[in-house]
Formats: sequence, structure tokens, C-alpha cells
Amino acid sequence: MDTAPAPGAAEALRPTAVPRPWIKPLLLPSDRRLADHAPDDPAVRRYWTAVIGPGAVADLLRLISAAVGGRSLRRPLHLQVLLREDLVQRSGGSFLVRRRVPALSEGQQRRLSPRLRAEYRMVLEA
Repeated sequence: MDTAPAPGAAEALRPTAVPRPWIKPLLLPSDRRLADHAPDDPAVRRYWTAVIGPGAVADLLRLISAAVGGRSLRRPLHLQVLLREDLVQRSGGSFLVRRRVPALSEGQQRRLSPRLRAEYRMVLEA
């Protein structure tokens, strides 16, 4: 059985690797809308994952958690996807996130399968 590598050995595996920079996300002022979802709402994982993928959703949830807790984290791998979908905003060198995950727009809903789209509309009406 092999032993675990020494602490710090993982950083030395590839000399060309560039660590991702640290960022400290900030919360946007509250703009709560009725259709927004709490980050722990199952709808976030079910429907947003179908639109942007599981990695991007996980990055979004980590950003929200860090912003609420006032913590820094490594720059997310899927940050460009989150910026493109307007889930994260850039202001100078800062990244801003909402405390709640917005509802899918009409265009984003069209990217869902017909079954998921109908299911999501029922969730919004409830």
C-alpha cells in the first residue's frame, strides 16, 4: 500500500501549473423577485443544471456561500458561463452575486427539454 504524499507535494507535481487567483465575491443589493429560488431549493439543481451544467451550478452555489460568509475562494472554473448567464456580475475587479438564484428566463426555459420546461412552469406557478 502506498503512503500519502507529503503536505505541499501536490503543488510541485507540475511546474507549469498556474494556480487560480483568489477572489472575494460580494453580494448584490437585494432585488428579491417572487420567482427567485433559495440556493438550497431543489429547483436550482434540477433546472439550472439542465441549462448550464452541474459544475457551473456548484460554482454558483460556492460563490453565493462565500459572499454570504464574507470568505474568499479560488476563481471558479465556470465563471465565464456564470457571467454569460447573468448569474454573476463583474464590477471592476469584483464579482457580484445575488443572495437568491434568479428564475430561468424565457430563453433559458426554451433550452430545457419539453418535459422539464412544463415541469418548471408548474414550479413557478406553485
